[in-house]
Amino acid sequence: MKQFFAFVIMALFPFSAIAQTATKEPEPLIVTATDKVTLEDFMWTARPLIIFADSPKDPRFKEQMEYIEARLDDLRTRDVVVITDTDPAGESPIRQRLRPHGFGLVLAAKDGTILLRKPKPWTVREINRSIDKLPARQEEVRERRDTEAQ
Repeated sequence: MKQFFAFVIMALFPFSAIAQTATKEPEPLIVTATDKVTLEDFMWTARPLIIFADSPKDPRFKEQMEYIEARLDDLRTRDVVVITDTDPAGESPIRQRLRPHGFGLVLAAKDGTILLRKPKPWTVREINRSIDKLPARQEEVRERRDTEAQ
């Protein structure tokens, strides 16, 4: 399993390097396993997108990761951090808190509130729509627009 996460991170590394050279903000998207982080690590700084599966070979998990990899920049501009958990036996703190059954996608707000739970893969476009409806996200867009106008 650790080899799979290393592969995912290595696969995404070139994309983050390209994005970092193109723009100075926002911060790079982080893809990590749940055994290395807690939701509190991202409080007020990022929106955690947690992807659960019973195995990294789960076709729904693979499909979700393909969606994410295809549109990394869209998630990055919305301060999304992708966290994966494909080890139900590991009982990570995030898994214990959210209690998924099989595949699951969970999106949390910057304040830690759970925004949505989905039992099937969602495209990045669908995820972005949910984020863009948030008052906090709308305020971020206004602030960014005001900063660019100056």
